[in-house]
Amino acid sequence: MTTRRCFLHLATAAAAFQALPNLARAQAYPAKPVRIIVAVSAGGATDIAARLIAQRLTTKLGQPFVVENRPGGATNIGTEAAVRSPPDGYTLFMANTSNAVNESLYPNIGFKFSADLTPVAIAIRGPLAVLVHPSVPAKTIPEFIVYAKANPGKVNMGSGGKGATGHVAGELFQLMTGAKFQHVPYRGEAPALTDLIAGQVQIVFATVGSSLQYVIGGKLRALAVTTTARWPAMPDVPPIAEFLPGYEASSWSGFCAPKGTPAAIVEKLNAEINAAAADPEIKARFSDLGTPPFLGSAAEFGGIIAADVAKWGKVIAAANLTGD
Repeated sequence: MTTRRCFLHLATAAAAFQALPNLARAQAYPAKPVRIIVAVSAGGATDIAARLIAQRLTTKLGQPFVVENRPGGATNIGTEAAVRSPPDGYTLFMANTSNAVNESLYPNIGFKFSADLTPVAIAIRGPLAVLVHPSVPAKTIPEFIVYAKANPGKVNMGSGGKGATGHVAGELFQLMTGAKFQHVPYRGEAPALTDLIAGQVQIVFATVGSSLQYVIGGKLRALAVTTTARWPAMPDVPPIAEFLPGYEASSWSGFCAPKGTPAAIVEKLNAEINAAAADPEIKARFSDLGTPPFLGSAAEFGGIIAADVAKWGKVIAAANLTGD
């Protein structure tokens, strides 16, 4: 009994000793500037969320958190830069739903988003709005389905690019309804909305934050939101699920770190990012984007990523989509 008790004490002490370097590293972290790679252009919801949180982290932790935009390659260029970075907490990556989509859309790019990056903290999560040009006669989702089926090949769907959240959300809509659209990819959501306003395309599934002003101004008509319940920023707009039970699509953005980043640093960042997102001033800024902050653990964020990788992988396979 004495020998066993001694062994247990030694094992516990050894484990505590091994944990000390990581704990000390987390307590001293950050000791130098931290870069946050954003794989999309400046100005969108993902970029704005990263910058708002970065400002708060800079103030709270005493080191600059610097946003570095690395767009291109359907977000794969910036993602790979993050994957190849040292796992020391001094490179973070602002991921979004497109990364979960790309895992199936681009299976041969040399890295795997969900395996090669560690979830840290989700920042925002919200629906898309289903938007049409005012010239489209349909005013509800059922009416639009009838309209689209009566005009096969004549309904153009704009999106922020192949594999963008709005693209796969539209593909899911087609799979569930039997409607057929012509996909018109753009280099970002903003030009897709510009052409929707001009009547060059008829429908766009867009983030609420980027489109709310156009709906309020009467330039676009919102037929639905893609959550399963009404959304506070568009309280008069019904969810698609009222007409298509089971339909759901969300857009999220959150922080990840290279695989192997010490758990103590991940935990510290998760706590600080959640605190930043809960700050009343930042919450108000997120509300202006139409997307309130989403607070949760790193494990919860990992669950959201895993669910979306599986969900959009099935849609990509069913719609026979490729990244080529």
